[in-house]
Amino acid sequence: MKQTVYIVDDDEAVRNSLGFLLSSVNLDAQLFESGADLLAALKGDESGCLVLDVRMPGMSGLELQKELKKVGCSLPVIFITGHGDIPMAVEALKEGATDFLPKPFRDQELLDRIHKALEQNTADAESSAHKREVRQRVESLTPREREVMDMVGRGKANKVVALDLGISQRTVEIHRAKVMEKMGVRTLADLVRNLHDIEYFE
Repeated sequence: MKQTVYIVDDDEAVRNSLGFLLSSVNLDAQLFESGADLLAALKGDESGCLVLDVRMPGMSGLELQKELKKVGCSLPVIFITGHGDIPMAVEALKEGATDFLPKPFRDQELLDRIHKALEQNTADAESSAHKREVRQRVESLTPREREVMDMVGRGKANKVVALDLGISQRTVEIHRAKVMEKMGVRTLADLVRNLHDIEYFE
């Protein structure tokens, strides 16, 4: 999946400098003068990370971060600022920022943080895809199969499940086998792990 670094900074010289830096290491970048420009350009299927200036006229970087969360954009955020006050850094991190880099910084330092953020984005995307697949598999189960899965997933033996549901142990075994097949797992441990991944038992 192609990843893009979205840079938002009201200083044109800084934007162009960062764009050149990223292109020099074969990273795709899109440059924006304001948070409003970025929000208008988002389509909802972006992959990559965001590099935001904290202090900008109009919408600040922190305000933009909150707006991005509202529209469901979960890309990792790296803040850069020439005014590296600690309270601002703490607020940014509390809101979910990945990193906070005060100016001036070395090019390699920023690149290292960007690569780390891109790795996080890849891991987040893989986790989301996995959870989506597990939920789809759960939805493919019949009501009876889901009942059996609920009980087996909570540690009940087949004979206990049979008694609770008023069916034969053999029928439970058949349902259990179908559950394992539809859920795409081989062991009970894998089944339980997948269900916990989507907080099924919460």
